[in-house]
Amino acid sequence: MVLEFRPQGIYCPAGDFYIDPWRPVARALITHGHADHSRWGMDSYLATEAAAPVMRHRLGDINLDTIRYGETRQIGGAQVSFHPAGHVPGSAQIRVEVGGEVWVASGDYKLVDDGLSEPFDPVPCHAFITESTFGLPVFKWDRQADVIDAINAWWQASRDAGRYAMLGAYALGKAQRILANVDSSIGPILTHGAIENTNAVLRAQGLKLPDTVRVSAEMNVKDYPGALVIATPPAMNGPWARKFGNRSTAFASGWMAMRGVRRRRAADRGFVMSDHADWEGLNTAIKATGAERIFVTHGYTAQFTRWLTDQGYDAAVVETEFEGESLDSAEPEAEPAA
Repeated sequence: MVLEFRPQGIYCPAGDFYIDPWRPVARALITHGHADHSRWGMDSYLATEAAAPVMRHRLGDINLDTIRYGETRQIGGAQVSFHPAGHVPGSAQIRVEVGGEVWVASGDYKLVDDGLSEPFDPVPCHAFITESTFGLPVFKWDRQADVIDAINAWWQASRDAGRYAMLGAYALGKAQRILANVDSSIGPILTHGAIENTNAVLRAQGLKLPDTVRVSAEMNVKDYPGALVIATPPAMNGPWARKFGNRSTAFASGWMAMRGVRRRRAADRGFVMSDHADWEGLNTAIKATGAERIFVTHGYTAQFTRWLTDQGYDAAVVETEFEGESLDSAEPEAEPAA
């Protein structure tokens, strides 16, 4: 096998390295900067040039080497290259070739071109390691333009009613995707500290985002009437959010496709938007690789594996510590912003 599944993570014996390990190892190849894939404690890291700044921001002074998309690097007996995954800026699928056999570890991915991340690029391979965060037919994403139009209309209506529009979104990826596409002429945009820290890192890389204002302890939020407030999901129901008083609340997540989740979150609105592939996207991506062996990680693993088996694939579930998309995560850092 080109890659093995060990207690520390996905391992390549020929190259003596791990991909997105969840326990400390000597050499780690990292698909992207989210905390469940990029963890502290490795002796050395390799990631794309675009993923490196967020990783350094989150993990501190680490031994980090970078690689360009499409560049081939020989590591021991393995040839390695990184290819766009479309998940968040800098995210990658990692292609590993040993003795003419090619495996691809996709990390997290989506096929929608969000205008921010490097678009997904299918990589031909013999074996493909896929997520299945939204691996059920019920998950089908609307066009991004339609979702953004709905967010703009909700923000406008909230402003007209004298309310803040507070939207919960991941600090890396989802928040910037929304910021890059909403109509910033509607009003001011305020951000949670963890989101604003990530904005600063990505702006320094050249990503274009509208002007935003960090929410601080000393801020008088009344100075920003009708603002769109982008918050990390855990901040939505705590003291941080309550300082805004009269507000309409919403989440942007693939989980908003499930009515039960919307009810439990007690949000006024739910916008179905995910940085992971939906059912159609997962199937399209797998077919595009030409792979016959599929290994399914985090999400609806049992159900998706059964489906793939029925379609003629040699498919199996792999237990990992990857988390996918959660409404309880403050990705990519758990900073208790003011």
